[in-house]
Amino acid sequence: MYKLGIIGYPLGHSISAVIQKAGLNSIGEEVQYDVMETPAEDLVDRIKYIKTNGYQGFNVTIPLKVPMSLFLTDIDDYANVAGCVNTVKVTENKEFYGYNTDIYGFKKAIPADIDLIGKTAGILGTGGAARAAVVGLAERGIKNIDFYTRNIINSHQTLNYVRSKFPNIEFNVYQIQNMRSLENTSILVNATPIGMKGYMADQMALEYKDFDTLKSDAIVYDIVYNPSKTILLKEAEKRGFKTIGGLDMLIYQAERAIEIWTGKVPDAKLMKIAALEAL
Repeated sequence: MYKLGIIGYPLGHSISAVIQKAGLNSIGEEVQYDVMETPAEDLVDRIKYIKTNGYQGFNVTIPLKVPMSLFLTDIDDYANVAGCVNTVKVTENKEFYGYNTDIYGFKKAIPADIDLIGKTAGILGTGGAARAAVVGLAERGIKNIDFYTRNIINSHQTLNYVRSKFPNIEFNVYQIQNMRSLENTSILVNATPIGMKGYMADQMALEYKDFDTLKSDAIVYDIVYNPSKTILLKEAEKRGFKTIGGLDMLIYQAERAIEIWTGKVPDAKLMKIAALEAL
């Protein structure tokens, strides 16, 4: 029996428990997976609770992905590059090891036959999810990344960070309200929560007219997974663009987390079926 869970706040929308249980059951393991709402100010108390109650690992979501780093013995390369963790393994002596499986999930969700080498990506947003997207895109050979944000001043920290980590990629940032032509953009990624159930679900992070400048063979990738077909993806499909939904990223990052905890690879198809039933 594995004792696992997720920490973050709020967690009313989370389907992590459903996905992780399906994945662990697919490799013959039973699991207790607890949903533990944890505002940032309660993180220290939550860490003490996890250490004293026999947990072998846990997932981390907003707003704790960055502050969780303060409690870790070590982190993997992805967590180091992204500057945040979303998966933690607890050792027998109660040490915490941090991982970023979001990057793995983001990258794996892009079909292998899609060639992004030397091309340009557009990313809507400059938060933690945008950093994960940058790492995944860099590993697929992207050479130029344009950020689109509502607040350019607040984006400078992310911009400086990614420029220091990826000196061979050209980064630019633009005001999203004044989006320039997307004619050179090969993949457009929504790394904001806009379009998520319960948060501007009837909206997109860009305007309808912006699709008109996107080249016909571009890919539209929305990391939002609930609903599985966001307004952005529906509109992109109407116009004939290839699309990638956030549910695949969610499943693949969960698949990797289970592999970290157990050493076994779960059945991603069964995990996706369970997720779709829960949405």
